Amino acid sequence: MKNTLKVQRAILNLTQDDLAKQIGVSRQTINSIEKNRYVPSTVLALKLSVVFKIPVNEFFTLEEDD
Repeated sequence: MKNTLKVQRAILNLTQDDLAKQIGVSRQTINSIEKNRYVPSTVLALKLSVVFKIPVNEFFTLEEDD
């Protein structure tokens, strides 16, 4: 799964820690999502969508090998 979380976070000038606190996860979870080492749950993806005010599919997309 490809994501633009890091880009979206930079647009809002949020640190990983800021974002983690807003959605109730650890900074390491945000880091793992950004590096594609962790696929977020549906609930977590929706929480991110609320913070960024964009649809989930604008920052998470499937790749051919998914």
